[in-house]
Amino acid sequence: QVQLVESGGGLVQAGGSLRLSCVVSGSSFHINVMGWYRQAPGKQRELVADITSGGLTNYADSVKGRFSISRDNAKNTVCLQMNSLKPEDTAVYYCKAEIPGSRWGNYWGQGTQVTVSS
Repeated sequence: QVQLVESGGGLVQAGGSLRLSCVVSGSSFHINVMGWYRQAPGKQRELVADITSGGLTNYADSVKGRFSISRDNAKNTVCLQMNSLKPEDTAVYYCKAEIPGSRWGNYWGQGTQVTVSS
């Protein structure tokens, strides 16, 4: 079965940095887009950044210039380097993988909490 496991969340002061990692396992199909989403209490889940298998990236306006997404296709891993963190970045961050041809198509991790204190 396909599994996505996130790591790297935690508590950090404003202006600090965190690096999130997500490893996808159990897939025998090509992983198309991988990305990071976040959801704060009372808000909708929103796209933070995503990246295609070819390395094309997309970022939410709110994180441009601060966050950087990358992936290692050989290791089925996607990372999110978060710099200059702000309190409004506080949320549960979820990894997502789009796997065309698989049973479900889209897969989500369990989420990792990122808390940025002022």
